[in-house]
Amino acid sequence: MDHYDLIIIGTGAGGGTLAHALAPTGKKILILERGSFLPQEKDNWNSHAVFTKAQYTAHEFWKDKDGKVFQPGIHYFVGGNTKFYGAALLRMRPQDFGELRHHGGISPAWPLSYEQMEPYYTKAEHLYDVHGQHGEDPTEGPASADYLFPPVSHEPRIQQLADDLSSLGHRPFHLPLGVRLLEKNRAYSKCIRCSTCDGFPCMMHAKSDAEMMCVRPALEYPNVTLLTGAYVQRLNTDASGKVVKTLEVQHEGLFKEFSADTVVVACGAINSAALLLRSANDKHPQGLANSSDVVGRHYMCHNNSAFMALSKNPNPTVFQKTLALNDFYFSNAQWEYPMGHIQMLGKTDGEIIKGNAPAWAPKFILDQIAHHAIDFWLTSEDLPHPENRVMVDGDDHISLRYTPNNLEGHRRLVLKLQSLLSHINCHQALFKRSVYLNKRIPIGGTAHQVGTVRFGVDAKTSALDINCKAHDLENFYVVDGSFFVSSSAVNPGLTIMANALRVADHLKKVL
Repeated sequence: MDHYDLIIIGTGAGGGTLAHALAPTGKKILILERGSFLPQEKDNWNSHAVFTKAQYTAHEFWKDKDGKVFQPGIHYFVGGNTKFYGAALLRMRPQDFGELRHHGGISPAWPLSYEQMEPYYTKAEHLYDVHGQHGEDPTEGPASADYLFPPVSHEPRIQQLADDLSSLGHRPFHLPLGVRLLEKNRAYSKCIRCSTCDGFPCMMHAKSDAEMMCVRPALEYPNVTLLTGAYVQRLNTDASGKVVKTLEVQHEGLFKEFSADTVVVACGAINSAALLLRSANDKHPQGLANSSDVVGRHYMCHNNSAFMALSKNPNPTVFQKTLALNDFYFSNAQWEYPMGHIQMLGKTDGEIIKGNAPAWAPKFILDQIAHHAIDFWLTSEDLPHPENRVMVDGDDHISLRYTPNNLEGHRRLVLKLQSLLSHINCHQALFKRSVYLNKRIPIGGTAHQVGTVRFGVDAKTSALDINCKAHDLENFYVVDGSFFVSSSAVNPGLTIMANALRVADHLKKVL
């Protein structure tokens, strides 16, 4: 049995970032990833392969609260779900760290403040080559340093959209994006501003995902080892129940055991909770690190909608996802509760529309619709509820029991967008783009999964302490989106990355 100073389970926004931060310590580090390296192939940019066939989506099936089987929109590759994310890397608002009253209930306060997280937001933005401009978004908190790269420029139709919104008194801003783009020196730019970024893997390795920005650089250190195809089935403690002693791993059909002085889980909020639950033992009968009975509970994934508006003029934009609007993020004069965040989506093409259209619809009509489409992504906060939870059955199959909540704010956000259409030279209708999420029922959209192993100062109501170490264990940490107390209304990616850097500073002292 091989022993390491540190084992990290997972290579996504949390695990990959942590590995990068700790690689220079010289400690013997093993990274375990259940997937492989994503193949670099033409189908990376094929809408039919990515969305219709779900070629890269994990071939596994979970159950919902009614026992119905569904395929989650989840990916197992080095880099995790960042291989497919839209690379929108936004900070949570300062108010998101405090208690917020919503129409559907209370969004609880975090055990740390925006000011404590801010230096790590800046480090994460620099590590992931985020392009943007601090100060454009009126709801954003203060930043200790600007982005290293200027915002990704709008193409003409999106610039006109920005101008139209500004003329109405709104304050659109450039969406912060993690792409490896050099607009002023395109000959040396990895990113080519193609139409296949949002929801696709990047065939050019030009997206700032966890594999390219963190895992590969970490592997350049001789003390760091990556084992792919390694599924961690169970974590075992010593006799005292205070220390994670061994990891049971299935690797290429063989059973292996590993041990480490410190173990970090970063499998994603759903799979991390499932791993802890199936690691129950005499000392931890409800699941590992679960004396509080919160592991698996309080699952959040946002209230998300993808919409397509039809522009009266053609929209020849290629790289469309450059604009966002937070004017309705909090309460306003028309409504006393928060609504959420609006941003652009990657550009629709005929193949994407085909996924929602009748089988008899002529392709040339679908292509014409796509040529006039402007695509929006709307995010509103869902609230933590103990019965929205991850569970495992006797055969270790995952059940995801989730009932959407706080929906009124999202409904009003959709209406706000609809009310703007006639002012931005669009027809007065919104069309759902559910195929973008690659899901047949809403529960399958797991891209923004957070909250199942929440952190806090009270061991009775949280599983992790302020440093994301388990209250019940001496050598065990969780650094993916599981630690979230609330979901805010922005993509959780940057907060997961920033928190991993924060925990890394703590672990440097521990190691």
